[in-house]
Amino acid sequence: MPASGDPRPCSIADTLAIVGEKYSLLILREVCLGNGRFDRLVRNIGAPRDVLATRLKRLVGAGVLDKHAYSERPQRFEYRPTPAGLELEPILMTLMAWGDRHLREDDDRPMVIEHICGNELVPKITCATCGTELHHEDLTPHPQTPGWSVTGPTAT
Repeated sequence: MPASGDPRPCSIADTLAIVGEKYSLLILREVCLGNGRFDRLVRNIGAPRDVLATRLKRLVGAGVLDKHAYSERPQRFEYRPTPAGLELEPILMTLMAWGDRHLREDDDRPMVIEHICGNELVPKITCATCGTELHHEDLTPHPQTPGWSVTGPTAT
């Protein structure tokens, strides 16, 4: 049984520990746009330089970004997404679409992403097995951690 007060074991919480801070997600946005040099990140994100450096170290350490030298004198680096980092891009697109729908007017969107098909990207999450779109009412959680149920810790 979980110790009293221990939070639910959760992959969402573990992921947020790495990318769940505003500047980390904005770094990912910029790197996925091809703006991986520090000066561009500072300009485009608006984060303080020390905060940006800390977030970059965390993302590199977690295997989300790779650091590549592009100049020896002076030594300068750019950041590129790893395969794990690229797996987060659909999440960024989904967050952007949510913000466009709920926080902006149609004519006030700061960016539109074009898909390879030539149309504007409208992300949807589908089941990899059956291909149907995700809807809350179609989901059934099955906790896998011993001592936990959907409602919380279980008594022994």
